[in-house]
Amino acid sequence: MARTAAQVNELSPGVPVARGAFKVVSKGALKRLAGLFAVIALVLYGCYWLMVSMPGESFAGPRPAATPAQLASAERICADVEFLASKVGKRSTLDPRGMAEAAKWIMAQMRGAGFGEPGQTFVERNAKTPNLEYVLAPAAGSALAKEVVVIGAHYDTFAGTPGADDNTSGVAGVLELARRFAGKGQARQVRFLFFVNEEPPCFQTSDMGSWVYAKACRAKGDDIVAMLSLETIGFYTDEVGYQKYPPLVGGFYPQEGNFIGFVGNIGSRTLTRRCVRVFRGEAQFPCEGAALPGYFPGVGWSDHWAFWQEGYDGVMVTDTAPFRNPHYHLASDKPSTLDYDAMSRVVEGLERVVADLANR
Repeated sequence: MARTAAQVNELSPGVPVARGAFKVVSKGALKRLAGLFAVIALVLYGCYWLMVSMPGESFAGPRPAATPAQLASAERICADVEFLASKVGKRSTLDPRGMAEAAKWIMAQMRGAGFGEPGQTFVERNAKTPNLEYVLAPAAGSALAKEVVVIGAHYDTFAGTPGADDNTSGVAGVLELARRFAGKGQARQVRFLFFVNEEPPCFQTSDMGSWVYAKACRAKGDDIVAMLSLETIGFYTDEVGYQKYPPLVGGFYPQEGNFIGFVGNIGSRTLTRRCVRVFRGEAQFPCEGAALPGYFPGVGWSDHWAFWQEGYDGVMVTDTAPFRNPHYHLASDKPSTLDYDAMSRVVEGLERVVADLANR
């Protein structure tokens, strides 16, 4: 039975009852509250559409049997990783001898693929070390010849580590892509880059090799329309719960670490979506994408960040590194921990992505 405020006071003497305590919420207030929830829902959906939603469907199910071409590619990638991570080993600003050996070996591999001598941009931190630039000239008469697509990876490692995944896997990916495109001019100029000094203490400083290079490109007026940074592309697992994410985004993505990711900032959203669309349409391998604010943890943790600073669109291609790989920045980051079959399929998909970026 409903009671008035006076009756409640009689039952509970000394306990004040606020005037209007038993008023029913007005219809106007309910409408305003509903409107607020609608705005919040609309904003959340807009954020999802802007940052998380990607075109196409990611490949699902067991991997098809490897083709002869994929098997041969996996062997080449494995040989690249074994040499740099096992025979050369650690290479950083604190290990200049390893950096020099790695640069010499990369140049030999690129000569073997049919490229000439590289353009070199030297960065000095303890020792002079070169960014290595190889240019694939555009097809004769192309209307897009002045536009540039950059495919790059850093060949230094975190101090004291062999860096099989970080980032020998990325270097091996760029090498394999260069072999596939060698001698085949595209509509746009394609540059294959091997950067120095991505790791601390140079990371996001003026001595970061990719930033030195990007600044030089901007000063020359180079029209770079897309930059892909291959950053740790070799570690995969089907174990549920193994994959981690930055705060707020984990609920939108798989809990298995068996996919390759394309990660850009908001400014590079169109490029990110394009890469995902082409990869999903061409490759039989799981693929996820995100275009998140650059301040999100992990979003800017590679050489694409340097190109953002100079106003170029850039996307990181990654296995998500520390959000998946337990060997990240440790001495245990060795060739035996990587999945070369997966890497060959990723590179095959990236070949289609690069061809799209270079011609359309």
